[in-house]
Amino acid sequence: MEYLPAIEMEWPKDLEVNASVIWLHGLGADGNDFAPIVPQLDLPQDFATRFIFPHAPSIPVSINNGYVMPAWYDIKQMDVDRHVDDEQLRLSASRVHDLINREIERGVDSSRIIVAGFSQGGAVAYEAGLSFPKPLAGIMSLSSYFATAETVQINPVHQSIPILICHGSHDPVVNESLGQKSLETLQSRGFEPEYHSYPMEHSVCPAEVVDIAAWFSKTLS
Repeated sequence: MEYLPAIEMEWPKDLEVNASVIWLHGLGADGNDFAPIVPQLDLPQDFATRFIFPHAPSIPVSINNGYVMPAWYDIKQMDVDRHVDDEQLRLSASRVHDLINREIERGVDSSRIIVAGFSQGGAVAYEAGLSFPKPLAGIMSLSSYFATAETVQINPVHQSIPILICHGSHDPVVNESLGQKSLETLQSRGFEPEYHSYPMEHSVCPAEVVDIAAWFSKTLS
């Protein structure tokens, strides 16, 4: 099977891996985007975690005049409802499923695998995580939105899955209202996400890294 190309980091090094985090970047970036954050998380030594940062394929993106760039799916209109190519998004989610299954084959229990993503990557994380057929450790969505909220086939094994949503209150790219809408949608379906807002734009801030680390530690403990 051909997997998405990815950067892999094991932290701490030289220990037998017992957890995995598959972390998806945003539009126009690549897997290098979030790798520098790993040392900052300062996870407990007994959380021997493999971080996987996949690279999205390069495709034409309509909102950027068809310019070819790394993207998990096409965005057709940059309005509040985000008209996206659902088929491409689901295809990206299925390729994340392949990465999850590879981690299981490598000996990591599915219940110790987190699916995370920033912006576009967060939208794929929702779809991939909620539709995967085995229990997962959690889903993390950063500065993102729930693009397939109306169509996702939520597997019942995830009814109590931990979900972390983080968003910037000054985000000019993905307005915080979309993060809040994701929260409300998930709550209406019985989930209990943890939500954090920060005085930042479309980025990641030090306070957010601290909260991510705390959530990883709590979720994987």
